[in-house]
Amino acid sequence: MADKIAELQNAIIASDVPQIAEHVVNCAIDIESSDIHIEPSEYTVRIRFRVDGILRQIVEYPPSLHSALVSRIKIMGNLKIDESRIPQDGRVQVTTPEGKELDLRLSTLPTVHGEKIVMRLQDRSRKIPKLEELGIEPHNLKIIKRAIAAPNGILLTTGPTGSGKTTTLYSCLHILNTSEVNIMTIEDPVEIQMDGLNQSQVHPAIDYTFAFGLRTGLRQDPDIIMVGEIRDRETIEVAIEAALTGHLVLSTIHTNSAVSTITRLLDMDVPAFLITATVNAIIAQRLVRKICDKCRKEVELRPAIEKKLRSAIETMNPTQRKKLGLEEKNIPLKIYTGEGCEACGDTGYKGRIGIYEVLEMSNQLKNLILKNSSPLELEQQAIAEGMKTLEHDGVEKILAGITTIEEVYSVTRSTEKEAEDEENSEIEKISNK
Repeated sequence: MADKIAELQNAIIASDVPQIAEHVVNCAIDIESSDIHIEPSEYTVRIRFRVDGILRQIVEYPPSLHSALVSRIKIMGNLKIDESRIPQDGRVQVTTPEGKELDLRLSTLPTVHGEKIVMRLQDRSRKIPKLEELGIEPHNLKIIKRAIAAPNGILLTTGPTGSGKTTTLYSCLHILNTSEVNIMTIEDPVEIQMDGLNQSQVHPAIDYTFAFGLRTGLRQDPDIIMVGEIRDRETIEVAIEAALTGHLVLSTIHTNSAVSTITRLLDMDVPAFLITATVNAIIAQRLVRKICDKCRKEVELRPAIEKKLRSAIETMNPTQRKKLGLEEKNIPLKIYTGEGCEACGDTGYKGRIGIYEVLEMSNQLKNLILKNSSPLELEQQAIAEGMKTLEHDGVEKILAGITTIEEVYSVTRSTEKEAEDEENSEIEKISNK
């Protein structure tokens, strides 16, 4: 990696723009980056790579080279090189010296100091991971497989952008993809190409929206439909119509948890009886960085951290606590971190894994939804039935030495009791001033 960065720096010193563009992409591939950011400022232009969800600065170059590099990248993506006033999007296929085929999605954005470039790297030869490889533990795995084995209904995944929702859905489609079924997808854009699927990309500029694509797709005799995202009431109405008429529908939606997805559907004026009749399961997920195997070590468990972990453990389902061997309150806990080494770029982390919250629509939950019960009541019932919250799954992975407490709590909320303690602590600090 250091050699390739040195080559990039030499190309910058030589002002060799074609070589700069080539070495930037090669460096990003070598470091397993998902995105390249080229960002101009007043006195310099920096290049950053997103690795395991975190941006890492690589090099800087003088602004005098920027317009030429932007033009070079635009030519690669068949964009207009004489248009710098509006954003542009493009795509280019790249083959590495090792023979690996990649798709580069290009995006330009005008800024006060010039055009910013973002390139997303997608490995076309990358295999779709199995559900087990995503970090989904056996209990949640059974629920998901039951949901997709149903002849009809809706499976929803929820989480912020970049939390792996599309990958989870494609892992499900990989299981379902046989010659006996007709599977179609409606996406924006088509991120992963899979043989055996009929994949279509929406174009809102010509009114080809998710809702229109889904409604039209129902005339294509599908058995299974994957919709990239449910953004509006029209799309969810058509998805429900499809589920009620014997189709299996997989889609994503933006909410904070599995239970809040039900609230979101109710806010979209979906009748409660239709939610209970069509939704099979809801998956909430986040991605956290994994501790590097080469430099992992046990660290001291400070009292504040131990209190946070034990507070989360207390809210777990008793069966989950038993599986983890945490029935006794005074059982010792161990946590780990990464010291940083050459293998992980001195970050202490290498790769990412998902943490999951999977809600299965049971008869008890359906009754509570029909009674217009609060989200808290729904969550308590789901936990009583065996659901792990995002925090619970994250704590399990912390104690297993897979990730760190900092990673988990950067993407999940604390338990109600812990949050209340933190709030009281802050109030106490203010009153003591």
